[in-house]
Amino acid sequence: MLLMWNAFRGTLTRAKNAKVLKHTKELRASISTGPQQQHGTYYEIRSYCIKPEHNTTFLKLLNEKIHLRTAHSELVGFWTGDYGAFNQVFHIWKYDSYAHRAQVRAAVATDPQWQEQFISKVLPMLVSQDVEAAYLVPWSKIQKPTKKGVYELVTFQMKPGGPAVWGKTFQAAISARTGAGYSHLVGVFHSEFGLLNRVHVLWWYESHDQRAAIRHTAHQDARVVAAVRESVSYLESQSNKLLLPAPFSPLQ
Repeated sequence: MLLMWNAFRGTLTRAKNAKVLKHTKELRASISTGPQQQHGTYYEIRSYCIKPEHNTTFLKLLNEKIHLRTAHSELVGFWTGDYGAFNQVFHIWKYDSYAHRAQVRAAVATDPQWQEQFISKVLPMLVSQDVEAAYLVPWSKIQKPTKKGVYELVTFQMKPGGPAVWGKTFQAAISARTGAGYSHLVGVFHSEFGLLNRVHVLWWYESHDQRAAIRHTAHQDARVVAAVRESVSYLESQSNKLLLPAPFSPLQ
């Protein structure tokens, strides 16, 4: 009987250890990768810093020639920097996959009109370029405003661990604002290449003054304050920029 009990207890122990090991592996995978993407669509977020003396010329040429670039892939939005991003432009491009992006880049690089009429002329005007690859978080989609306004791009540098660690808390903080009707959320992007654990949140407002009034009201809402306070423990830093849509931008 004792031998049978020891054998049974050993079986239970092995089963328990196997279950713990499986849970540990799943947890490690979740922390390292976060929620898995269900499709290949991703977004390229680009920011260029322009020499002050060339800013007007750059934007004029871009307005005239951007159709040469949009002939190759979908432009989500294009903005010029206002507060917090002077002499800068920001643009977001959509790709079906990394293979799609490679095809587009190859086509753009060999497009004589784009290269000769735009690229060769603007490169001397630039101070720097930055490119990130990002996915929309699973609970967000692009929501186009119904009329022209101003945009706020808020960038959060989260602590390491990925959405598996801070995703639900971050979502709750964003939802507290949108649920109360304070702001129009355009999209939430999580970095895949570039600085990791970075989240970009794009908001739309009718005007600068409307944004200021909404923030004043939201900061007095106990629900918003509580949700934000909860998410702060996962935050390393944040910054924001007010952006103005370019005349040709699909998002106005």
